[in-house]
Amino acid sequence: MSKIQIDLGDITRLDCDAIVNAANKTLLGGGGVDGAIHRAAGHELLNECRTLGGCNTGEAKITKGYKLKAKYVIHTVGPIYSGKDSDATNLANCYKNSLDLAKKYDVHSIAFPAISTGVYHYPLEDATKIAIATVDTWLKNNSDYDMTIIYSCFDTKTYNMYKAYLKL
Repeated sequence: MSKIQIDLGDITRLDCDAIVNAANKTLLGGGGVDGAIHRAAGHELLNECRTLGGCNTGEAKITKGYKLKAKYVIHTVGPIYSGKDSDATNLANCYKNSLDLAKKYDVHSIAFPAISTGVYHYPLEDATKIAIATVDTWLKNNSDYDMTIIYSCFDTKTYNMYKAYLKL
């Protein structure tokens, strides 16, 4: 049985199996969610990320959670918004590949930020629709796997957008 939740607040404080990091290609930290996760997890996270060789747009890699409540951090690189069709494909791949990796590591609860909607300027409404549709499809295709999805929203604008599209 899968569940969908929305949380308004700090993704680094969530008590779940894995949190998703909207990372840059180096995986070595940055601003926004990426910086917050690196600060909360501690320097061990950066040390492990240095061993991963970066990450391409749409792909996902996993590390331990270190000082976080979450056992794992799944790092995914969202697209920098350009208005091309490939943006939507790459953003959908962030969610799908993160969920595939989560299942491989026996993760049953995962928190997603609004990937690419910050400094990568993906329009919030479009990104929300892609996130929800991709996760819904994944859940249907993996209906035998118990997974709780948490959409972690840093601000009320994002929270209200997810709430509207999830009809919660």
